[in-house]
Amino acid sequence: MKDSSDILERIVARKADEIAERRVLHNLADLEAAAKSQEDPRGFADAIAAALITGKAAVIAEVKKASPSKGVIRPDFEPEVIAASYARHGATCLSVLTDEDFFQGQNEFLTGARAASGLPTLRKDFVIDLWQVAESRAIGADCVLLIVAALEDAQMAELAAAAAAYGMDVLLEVHDRQELERALAVAPRLIGINNRNLHTFETRLETTLELLGEIPGDQLVVTESGITCAGDVARMRTGGVHAFLIGETLLRAPDPGKKLAALFGSTGLIGDDS
Repeated sequence: MKDSSDILERIVARKADEIAERRVLHNLADLEAAAKSQEDPRGFADAIAAALITGKAAVIAEVKKASPSKGVIRPDFEPEVIAASYARHGATCLSVLTDEDFFQGQNEFLTGARAASGLPTLRKDFVIDLWQVAESRAIGADCVLLIVAALEDAQMAELAAAAAAYGMDVLLEVHDRQELERALAVAPRLIGINNRNLHTFETRLETTLELLGEIPGDQLVVTESGITCAGDVARMRTGGVHAFLIGETLLRAPDPGKKLAALFGSTGLIGDDS
């Protein structure tokens, strides 16, 4: 690592060690067999596109217990209950954190939340190896997150192709113009713009607005991090954002699903919570 204060580099270094440890218990061939035995993935990108046709906001509601920057976000963490509430209140898809060391996630959180909600589900983790792609499908993920800042170009393309081979969608996440150019070379259907700098964990909503104009019109744009109020939602929709990945703002509310409905219902994009 270049700098021990760089959060992303620390996470990725630990992830490489974790994969090596877990390969001892589950080899790639076994994971591939488990992945191929799963039912067909639920269409993650298709669900977002379908929401847009109705004129509603496409919301990817996050199931997350903790983060490196905020610590424990929701002490009374019940993934299935949270996911079911999201589904009742208009979420389009789920995002579930599975990283253990930095986000207190578990693979079982994804499996349980997906089953409880019936929604297409993104595995949000730091995917750097083909082993993780197979594992993602084996635990039920319908979409995987690939963070451009954590990957080399060839590695990114290989992982994206592997996910597609399992029928999964890929959300390619970028934070600046250079990363966006690299991501577009893979021609993804989904581009995520993270307003949070993963090297410092500082958040700036303008990041999405600055990059929007450089993304081809046939790609679905997801804004990630920092959405806290209906004004933020309206601002992003006006700018041309297609979908919102939101976690902390919802998870700090007593009922995350009701918070979702209140946040988006006030824009007229999702029916009023009643």
